[in-house]
Amino acid sequence: MANREKKPEILPMHIILLIPAAIIVVGLVFKLFALAVGAIFPEGLFHRPEETTPSETTVATDPPGPTLIATATLGAQGDMLMHKPIFNTGAVCNLGDGSYDFSSIFRYMGDYSGELNYMVANLETTFGGDDYPYQGNPSFNCPDSLLDALKAAGYDMLLTANNHSNDTLMHGIERTLKRTREEGLATLGTRLDGEERYTVVDINGIQVGMVCYTYAAEIRNGKPSLNFNTPVSDPERINYFTTTDLDSFYAEAEDVIADMRSAGAEATVFYIHWGVEYEIMQNSAQDSMAQELCDMGVDVIIGGHPHVVQPVELLTGTTDANHKTVCIYSLGNAVSNQRIAEMNMKTGHTEDGVLFTVSFEKYSDGTVCIGGADVLPTWVNLHSANGGKEYNILPLDAATLDQWQTLYNLTDAQYTAAKDSYARTMDIVGEGMQQVKDWLAEEN
Repeated sequence: MANREKKPEILPMHIILLIPAAIIVVGLVFKLFALAVGAIFPEGLFHRPEETTPSETTVATDPPGPTLIATATLGAQGDMLMHKPIFNTGAVCNLGDGSYDFSSIFRYMGDYSGELNYMVANLETTFGGDDYPYQGNPSFNCPDSLLDALKAAGYDMLLTANNHSNDTLMHGIERTLKRTREEGLATLGTRLDGEERYTVVDINGIQVGMVCYTYAAEIRNGKPSLNFNTPVSDPERINYFTTTDLDSFYAEAEDVIADMRSAGAEATVFYIHWGVEYEIMQNSAQDSMAQELCDMGVDVIIGGHPHVVQPVELLTGTTDANHKTVCIYSLGNAVSNQRIAEMNMKTGHTEDGVLFTVSFEKYSDGTVCIGGADVLPTWVNLHSANGGKEYNILPLDAATLDQWQTLYNLTDAQYTAAKDSYARTMDIVGEGMQQVKDWLAEEN
């Protein structure tokens, strides 16, 4: 009998149907195992981390710093020394009705004062009214219309504490304050009964505390004589000091500074009438007083009285080396009749002045600091106009030097005089101003 061929074995159908299910189950088990391992080893059991740059893994991002939220710019000019020839010039008094117009003096200042948030000048005269003659030295009294011109030119505050504050006596002190305020300008240095010695002004969102003091020539029966004339009848109406009793001044200044800060001052400016007339360098008394004010924490010191420009200096606190004070010892004359031809001093410095500017910056963390400072030299041009004479304060902006002759309608001689004035002023303030700017550049 022949052999039969053996047929291949075939798996039962139910086993064939189970194979796909088994594959699925094995896959699920492996996936569950992988998930379990990942929970224990977050990077994965066999995971090789991708290469990353140090900046992605090791360098932390610094939190954002405080942001600038407000800037306040303050400008200050020197002595408005209103000699009688100034308001007797044709440009001022040839109105035909007995009134006065001082606007020609400030014709070229408006563009610069208009860029500032606040503008201050020293009023070296009084508004005593018709009860006293209009005159200059030795007892200054000026027509009220000077106020109109100052207001129109962008001035905001007048310093009223100086050696001529009492020239028309207590009547003049009070009337000067009242008339100035009626015209919308603030005052500082003298005060009505019961008023504070200082003020705190909101300048573009920054609270700036300001105070103004003048020297007294002598004390007679407990009352200050400002110019070797009649003593001030009520000493409480004026902020003054004497160089023979500076300890009393320092004690009072500390109290005033503390009061300003308690009243909300975030920055402080100390205006002071001091020094020796016609000296282009500050003296040792100014040096020591400035350092004392710096040590008290004053931010800016602005001086006047010498009728010439004096240096700028950056002071460092002796008790706090981190505190700096920007000081200009004298702003010089804003306007006067102290011409070379009229003076024993023939150098021309009495025709010069500066517009000193400082800016304060406020940040989101409440910090307030000095953000900038600068000087703009000025020169008083006396020239023929309108059938008489005219005084103009000329801003000597170096950026427009080649245009001064056209801008200000100057003769060749006047153009040369303006350039000489600029050079004189920068010789005095340039080095100190550069120190201030270098410090500010480092701080900012």
